[in-house]
Amino acid sequence: MREYLLTLCVTVAVTYLLTGPVRKFAIAAGAMPAIRARDVHREPTPRLGGIAMFGGLCAGLLVADHLVNMDDVFALSSEPRALLSGAALIWLIGVLDDKFEIDALIKLGGQMIAAGVMVAQGLTILWIPVPGVGTVSLTAWQGNLLTVALVVITINAVNFVDGLDGLAAGMVCITSAAFFLYAYRMWVGYGIEAAAPASLFAAVLVGMCLGFLPHNMHPARIFMGDSGSMLIGLVLAAGAISITGRVDPDRIAYSVGSERDAVHAMVPVYMPIIFPLTIIAIPIADLVLAIVRRTWKGQSPFAADRGHLHHRLLQIGHSHSRAVLIMYFWSGLIAFGAVLYSVHADSMWIVPVIVVLSAVGLVLLLLPRFRPRAPRWAESFVPPRYRRRVRGQHPVPPPAADGTSAPFEEPVAVGVGVSGMNGATAVGARRLYEGDRAGTGG
Repeated sequence: MREYLLTLCVTVAVTYLLTGPVRKFAIAAGAMPAIRARDVHREPTPRLGGIAMFGGLCAGLLVADHLVNMDDVFALSSEPRALLSGAALIWLIGVLDDKFEIDALIKLGGQMIAAGVMVAQGLTILWIPVPGVGTVSLTAWQGNLLTVALVVITINAVNFVDGLDGLAAGMVCITSAAFFLYAYRMWVGYGIEAAAPASLFAAVLVGMCLGFLPHNMHPARIFMGDSGSMLIGLVLAAGAISITGRVDPDRIAYSVGSERDAVHAMVPVYMPIIFPLTIIAIPIADLVLAIVRRTWKGQSPFAADRGHLHHRLLQIGHSHSRAVLIMYFWSGLIAFGAVLYSVHADSMWIVPVIVVLSAVGLVLLLLPRFRPRAPRWAESFVPPRYRRRVRGQHPVPPPAADGTSAPFEEPVAVGVGVSGMNGATAVGARRLYEGDRAGTGG
């Protein structure tokens, strides 16, 4: 575990430190596209954050290669080299797209080529454990086709959900943390060395996202762009393929008693078809809904619009930060719930807990105007919008353009509203009472 923590910390540090210079480079290179109709941010923001994330990936793999307890991962497996090759190719395509806006079909072809590069170097699905049946071996072309499909679907799912500040990086970070727990348990709990590469990929991916998030949280100073979203999608898919298609169920069967029981016990996150639906269920659902919605309208499935799940959260009244936190909540509930169920499939308390948490999530969805209030003793530690308003106290207006405060025209009685205020004061009052609902996206 110490080796993984060291690798994660190095990846976080390198990604975080590189993001600042990359932002300056993106501004100098002109990678700041104009505001588009589907965007929710107000000002042009530099992209190319994927450059820093790719640097963190390379640093994490380099450090892991020099750790004693991880020598076998690189010596006995070609998967780290396959991942790095595919990641470099998809990252290059993303950088070109962030700068020149290349065609969607060209990007799709590049994604398939990157997946094919990883398949050619041995990162492919060899068999599928089927509940009640056992292990089903795949032919070479079946395994390769399934691998390419899983990589392409995961890349586009993560790319589609990248629409608000910190959304894609945070969701992938949460799901990768859940995946790391599962993969590490497979390696340490069952002694399956084939799960070690997947554990390493997950740890590096968590570090990439954590290092980038401080620069990408609302209001974002830089976007990861396609160079980042496609990169983390590929790394997530590589970890899924590594553990689902290459870990021998016979090793698990030796621990639990029979192969059929082993497959049944691990089915929530073990099958390649179910895995992306549980670990990245929210991005996959957004991807499917987007394809159906655009096809129904007679548009291309790759045509951009403002109908994604995070856009709908903003439309029903949620603020930018609340929309992101709700997406975090559902991602964590599904990912960690699936991993928890795979560990304690026979426990009856897991399902009621998940149901209760789902009900809490639905309440959060249906109450966009609800704003929690901090207790009196904690008001000095939270933003003003979470503090209790003293009766008769007027909201503080925002500063004017020259840096001075905009004064009130007349005192306004509590409950009257903002009709008696001047324009700047009215805006300040609305933001204090309702929260700033205009978000930014990447």
